[in-house]
Amino acid sequence: MDLGIKGKTAVVCAASKGLGYGCAEALAQAGVNLVICARTQETLDDAAEKLRAFGTDVKAVACDITTEAGQKAVLDAAGHVDILVNNAGGPPPGHWSDWDRDDFIKAVDANMMTPISMIKAVLPAMIDAKWGRIVNITSQSVKSPIAVLGLSNTARAGLTGYVAGTSRDVAKHGVVINNLLPGIHATDRAVSLDTGVSQAQGITMDEAKAQRAATIPVQRYGTSEEFGNTCAFMCSQYAGNMIGQNILLDGGAMNSTM
Repeated sequence: MDLGIKGKTAVVCAASKGLGYGCAEALAQAGVNLVICARTQETLDDAAEKLRAFGTDVKAVACDITTEAGQKAVLDAAGHVDILVNNAGGPPPGHWSDWDRDDFIKAVDANMMTPISMIKAVLPAMIDAKWGRIVNITSQSVKSPIAVLGLSNTARAGLTGYVAGTSRDVAKHGVVINNLLPGIHATDRAVSLDTGVSQAQGITMDEAKAQRAATIPVQRYGTSEEFGNTCAFMCSQYAGNMIGQNILLDGGAMNSTM
């Protein structure tokens, strides 16, 4: 399938590995030029080298995307942005009694205000061009809260509310904004959460992983390749009528009719 986005320019945040890399790889396969960012130069450069094998231009910007300086560096490197994929690691798990105001401020800044800042930065040019695609990687917890991920539940739900209104306001200009909600995927985040389960229950990592996989109808973790190709479709010429949606990619974990 020709996604109709060859030659366009995409910014993909936190793209050195995991779901962000999966999205960058799928876009590169579709012929999209990339600006990728992450905090660690070495892993970012390794990712960029692999992505260049698809024949597209790839710029790697090592920065903290949650800062104004990091955002400016990425946007300056990109120039005009046709596609924006917002992504950031989730806050640490815990218990409601553990979190104080500073914890919530950090979570909101990273997982709500940073993507909003990036959206606001690219929207004017997208509106002028009458075309744009924005995909925000959030979490299944937006639809089905996870108690130990209360910081993530809070921040990502706030972003979801912002997108719900903004996406409908800019749709008439050919700009499409949606959210992609991962469930459990085989990434470093899953390893971190499995480690927590392993330590809390005194079981092995394999047992912790098998225990969590058993709660998913597909009986396995998702892959970054599956996730990335879904993201690429949401950035394609075929997604023009998909506005303000929250697309679950969770292996059927959320039990709901609607």
